[in-house]
Amino acid sequence: MSTAAHSSKKLAGQQSQLVSSKRPIVIAGPCSAESEEQMLQTALGLKKVRGVSVFRAGIWKPRTRPGNFQGVGTIGLEWLRTVKQETGLRTACEVANATQTEQALQQGVDILLIGAHTTVNPFLVQEIADALKGVQVAVLVKNPVNPDLALWLGALERLHISGITDLGAMHRGFSTLDSAPYRNHPKWEHALELRQQVPGLAMYCDASHIAGRRSLLRPVSQRALDLGYDGLMIESHHNPAAALSDAQQQIMPQELHMLLQALKQQHTPGEKLKQNTQMEKLRKEIEHLDDELLTLLSRRTKVTAQLGDYSKPVEKSAETPDPVRWDLVLENLLHQASSAGIDQAFVKTIFQEVRSQYARTHLYNYGLSS
Repeated sequence: MSTAAHSSKKLAGQQSQLVSSKRPIVIAGPCSAESEEQMLQTALGLKKVRGVSVFRAGIWKPRTRPGNFQGVGTIGLEWLRTVKQETGLRTACEVANATQTEQALQQGVDILLIGAHTTVNPFLVQEIADALKGVQVAVLVKNPVNPDLALWLGALERLHISGITDLGAMHRGFSTLDSAPYRNHPKWEHALELRQQVPGLAMYCDASHIAGRRSLLRPVSQRALDLGYDGLMIESHHNPAAALSDAQQQIMPQELHMLLQALKQQHTPGEKLKQNTQMEKLRKEIEHLDDELLTLLSRRTKVTAQLGDYSKPVEKSAETPDPVRWDLVLENLLHQASSAGIDQAFVKTIFQEVRSQYARTHLYNYGLSS
């Protein structure tokens, strides 16, 4: 067995902070730390929300353009420490390099988050792992921006090798060409594949970054719970309209309370969780098959169009024989369907409709009908 494979099997240790019998553990707080008043006001509201046990806030914000708000920096860590002292909530924040990691540890941050943009860079992950050698702290690793399971697993392995045993994964969705209706497409099967490779690994869902808007927070959170996730991370701000970043996906503490109350937070038995995981894989396979069917239908449409062009009569009054021998084609298809155990009536209905579409689209003007 390779070193990587061997370490993967041992990734899921006993997580003291990341797994609880009272599932789910809820991490909540603003996208960005903006002021000490904002942090305290939001945290005091969240302290009243049943189920919330960890307060998070973005201290450093990775931004593509340098002129955009990039977080308040280290002063935000002091505000985070004040929140912990005033409310008793555990604290969490994202770190992107060794310096930020050391600063967060100095201020007593309980849970470190490795962001999606950091996970894609093994050099940065190793830098953080080296800074954490000999340190006992909980770490949640977000999935990489693109669906690359090896990068996600590799980041977890590097941290595990450095001695981190309180380790988990944070599923925040993936950047795809078409993520609608989400901000980041969940691609649940990738997270489930990670859990399958590392049974028992703590798994959290960053519902806010998957959803991208308030209206999708509930269905995304519910799906995560149905799939047996251990925790949720939901962004909350005492005044979302005034937020300096991601205002559209943040909710007020009282709204978070209502959302959590609406979720079905049943404890999923092992067999039921296994069934849900398998169903998710089958759903994904059906999606791939549907894509293949559409591709085949598109190719078939183009071929029949070419065939129709060759079948045009020289004169409008001339008769043109059907270029496709439908009776023979259908007979062969029904025979194949019978051999494959597919209902013949179903196959006949499909291909009669295909024939009708062919006639309507390409040969109607040339005297042929369905």
